Amino acid sequence: MKTKRVTRALWSMILIVMVLMLGACSSTENETAADERTKVGIVLTEVGLGDRSFNDAAFEGLVQARNENTIRFDYKEPGKDLTAETAFEQFAQVGVDLIIGLSDTLLPDLEKVAQKYPEQQFLIVDGHSELPNVTSMSFRSEEGSYLAGMIAGFATTENHVGFLGGMEIPLLRDFQQGFEQGVQAVNPDATVQVVYAGDFGNSKLGEELAAKMIQEQDVDVIYVAAGLTGVGSLTEIQKLGKYAIGVDTDQFFLAEKAVLTSMLKNVNVSIYNAVNTFTKNNHSFPEQNMVEGLAEDAVGLTALHNITLSAEQQQTFEDRKAEIISGKTKITLEP
Repeated sequence: MKTKRVTRALWSMILIVMVLMLGACSSTENETAADERTKVGIVLTEVGLGDRSFNDAAFEGLVQARNENTIRFDYKEPGKDLTAETAFEQFAQVGVDLIIGLSDTLLPDLEKVAQKYPEQQFLIVDGHSELPNVTSMSFRSEEGSYLAGMIAGFATTENHVGFLGGMEIPLLRDFQQGFEQGVQAVNPDATVQVVYAGDFGNSKLGEELAAKMIQEQDVDVIYVAAGLTGVGSLTEIQKLGKYAIGVDTDQFFLAEKAVLTSMLKNVNVSIYNAVNTFTKNNHSFPEQNMVEGLAEDAVGLTALHNITLSAEQQQTFEDRKAEIISGKTKITLEP
């Protein structure tokens, strides 16, 4: 655990140093230009930087925009000494142009502050709000998860696969349902064991849950969507000689002998595009609700590892993917 904490801290430090370097100005002229850029504040989830998943991907998108002199930004990580509501409040008080909340777990706190500051513009990522000053950005993550389910259905030899989620929230239930339907589409004999950790930031818990699924339920492929908790799961799955599917970013390097693929949610691209749209549209969004999926290349899979599909399997995969994009194949979501 000590090594993991050090690794996470080092990863966070690297990201922070990148921002400082990219934000440095070498002259008064550059400083003046920076003052004219769109000011963005982002509140990360409690897991924060170094999760090698959702937070890091969002951060990367803002770094890219900042590097191109589109925006300047600051970030806050809620934790023991800072609540999410206070973080949103602090950004609103200094009057940044756009405040971003990352994940629907932050939505209640974001909406509290948004109601107090009706002129302030907010963006909630992976959530939905009806408030007029809050724009919602969401992903059809069930589409990418369906693809992940097909790979799991092809890979399993035990016909027992698993879904390990962080917290049982509507967003992750969409992941789960898309995954289950993808498995069934190519392997109707397979069953899907579902476990929610109740925590996105506990790698040790992730190890324990993955081991239990493998040892007690004979699961041989697990789709892990649990933030830092999921990082622990991936390493344990590899240790026990089974297979995994990662999420949000390419997590192959975390468990190179276990990860078959990762379901990408291109948060970095979507946030990069969103802040640029906000800037070019006179500090407003043309749409109140932005929803992106396979058709917009907002979700998808990385390259395959540790598995080679047969020609028939590859054709089935490509056909189903095309049908989802065209709307011919529908993914049913229940509350």
